Amino acid sequence: MKLLALFLVSFVPLTAAQAIPLNSPDGRVHAEFSLNRAGDLSYTVSFDARTVVEPSRIGIAVAGTDFGAGVALDAPEYRSLDESYPVTGTEATAYNRANLLRLPLTHRPSGNVLVLEARAYNDGVAWRLIVPGVGRRRVLGEATTWTLPAGSRVWFAERNSDWKLKTYAGAWISAEVDALPTISEQGPVQGPPLVFELPDRGGYALLTEAALANYSGMRLRATGSRRLQADFTEGEAGFTVDGTITTPWRVTLLARTLEALVNSHLIGNLNPAPDPRLFADTSYIKPGRCVFRWWSLGTGTAAEEKQFVDYAAQLGFEYSLVDDGWAKWPAAWDQVASLATYAKGRGIGLIIWSDVKELRDPANDWSMLRTFLDQARDAGVAAVKLDFINSESRESIDFQQAALRLAALRRLMVVFHGVQKPTGESRTYPNEITREGIRGLELNNSKTQPAIPGSHNAALPYTRLAIGPGDYVPLGYSRPGPTTWAHQLATVIQLTSPLQVISENPEMLLHDPAVRPALDVLKAVPSVWDETRVLEPSRIGELSVMARRKGRDWFLAVLTGDQGASLKHIDLSFLGAGSYRLVRIDGPSARELSRSESKDVSRETRLNAELAPADGLVCWFVSTSGRP
Repeated sequence: MKLLALFLVSFVPLTAAQAIPLNSPDGRVHAEFSLNRAGDLSYTVSFDARTVVEPSRIGIAVAGTDFGAGVALDAPEYRSLDESYPVTGTEATAYNRANLLRLPLTHRPSGNVLVLEARAYNDGVAWRLIVPGVGRRRVLGEATTWTLPAGSRVWFAERNSDWKLKTYAGAWISAEVDALPTISEQGPVQGPPLVFELPDRGGYALLTEAALANYSGMRLRATGSRRLQADFTEGEAGFTVDGTITTPWRVTLLARTLEALVNSHLIGNLNPAPDPRLFADTSYIKPGRCVFRWWSLGTGTAAEEKQFVDYAAQLGFEYSLVDDGWAKWPAAWDQVASLATYAKGRGIGLIIWSDVKELRDPANDWSMLRTFLDQARDAGVAAVKLDFINSESRESIDFQQAALRLAALRRLMVVFHGVQKPTGESRTYPNEITREGIRGLELNNSKTQPAIPGSHNAALPYTRLAIGPGDYVPLGYSRPGPTTWAHQLATVIQLTSPLQVISENPEMLLHDPAVRPALDVLKAVPSVWDETRVLEPSRIGELSVMARRKGRDWFLAVLTGDQGASLKHIDLSFLGAGSYRLVRIDGPSARELSRSESKDVSRETRLNAELAPADGLVCWFVSTSGRP
C-alpha cells in the first residue's frame, strides 16, 4: 500500500548562504544542501545531532561543464513517501518511508536548469542530480565527495591485483580513515560499499550508490583529508548518455547498531518498483537451495550432472547448477533439455552457466544474448548464470540491464558472476535472484589465492551483504581453509542469498558419518528469512552472533574471526514466549561436528559457548508450542 503526500514550501527567492534542510521522518537524520563560498553546491549530513558527512561537494561534469559549480538555488519542494513491498532476504517485508526534497538549480554560466532530488530516511540520506538535455552527451566525471569525521574506522575489500575493481572479490579488512589514500598497493580507489565505524561509538555509516542504470558504476577515490570522491572506470575519457542525465543515488546509509545495518532496505527503497507489464507473472521467480558439482569435482558429463539432480532431490533442495564446461557436451543443448526435463520430473530446477564474452555485444538489439536466452528457455532451464562481466563500465551496466529485461521476457532468473556490487537492481528486476561481487568460497579452490579466513566471513554480514545478497557459495567441509567445520556450517545461515548454492559435494553431505550430525539441520536451513536479529557482543570481522527466523523456527549462528570467543548466557529473548526443541551443532575440533539435543528450551534458557579462532556454532530452535 502506498501513501504519498505533497507539501510545497512558499516560492521565496533564496540567498546563496541559505541552507535547504531535509530531515528523516523520526528527525534523527538531518541533511542540508547549500552553496559554499565559491558558489558550489555542497551538503552535510548529521545523525543523532553529530556530523557524519562534513561539508562535501555535489557536481557532475558534462561535456566539460561542472553543473554543480556556479549554481543558484530555486525554491525547494517537499514530499513524504510511505509504502511497503515484499522482499526476499533477511526479512519478508521492506518499508519505504522517507521525506523527499526536489530542489531546482540554475547553472548561472550556461543558464541551464537542473534538479537535485534527495531523500532522508531514518537510516540514511541519498541524493541524485538530473540534468535535462537532448542528444548524446559525455559525462566526464563527478565532483561528488564525502568527507568523513576524524577518528572513523573504515572497512573495505582488498585484493592485491587488477581484479580488485573488476569483480569486487576482495578480503574485508579495516583501517583508520586517514590511511585510505595510501593503504592499498592497488592505489587509492576502493569499491563500494565502504563501511565506517563512527568515532565515540556513534554507530555506522555505509557509502555506496543505488539504482545504477544508464550510467557507469561508481567507485570511491581517497583524496586525503578524510575525503572520498566519485570515480569511474572510464577515467578522463568519460562515458556517453543519451538525453536526460540522471545520476544513480549517492547514498549515506546510517545505523546505530549492527542489527539496523543488516536489516536496512535503503538500497532497495531507492530503486523503482518492478514494471507490472514485465513482471505480471512472477511465479517462476523462486528462491531455493542448490547443489553444485563444479566446486568439488568440476563440471561433469550429462550423466554425472544427472546424479547431482538426484542429490538435490535427496537433500530437499530446489535447484542444481551446471557450471562451466557443459557447452562442450555433444549436442549440448539437446542434453541440457533432456537434463532439465529429468530435473523437472524430480521437482528440481536446472541452472546453466555461460561466459558473457560474446553475449555482451549490443549489435542487432543484443541478438547473441537473445539467441542464448531463447535456447535456455526452450531447453526448460530455470535460470542462467552469466559470468566474467569483470567491469562496471557504462557498457557493462547496459549489458546487465539488457540481460535482466530479456531474461524476464522469457521467464528466466539471472545470476551474475564476476560482477560489481549490487545497487538494488533486484527490486526493479526481481528475476535477479543473486549476484557475486563478493570474495566467496570458490577461492578455496585457487592455487594462487589464499583460502578464506574466518575474519572475512565474520565481516561479510555487515559489509558487502548489508547492501544485497551475495553468491558466496558456502559450506566447504573438504576445503575449509583455516576455518572449522562448525564455522563452515554457520556460514550457510549468516551469508545470505535467495539462491543459496552449496559448494560441498552432496555425496559427503549425505553419506559421510563425520558430517552427518548436521545433515538434518542443513536440510532445514532456508534461503530466505522472515526476521533477523544481531546479538551482543557482535563486532565486525571479529565475532558475528546472529539469529534468523523462518516461520516458527529460529536458527542461531555464530562466526568467530582471528580470535576465539567465550560466550556466556547468549540472549535468547528473540525466541518469544514459546517452547522449543534445541538441536545444537558444535565443533569439538577443527574437523569434527558434535550434536546435542534439548527439550523445553525457552527464552530463559542459559546458553553458553566456547569457540576457537575461525570457529562456529549452529543452534536450531524447533518450535513445539505453535508460536514463532
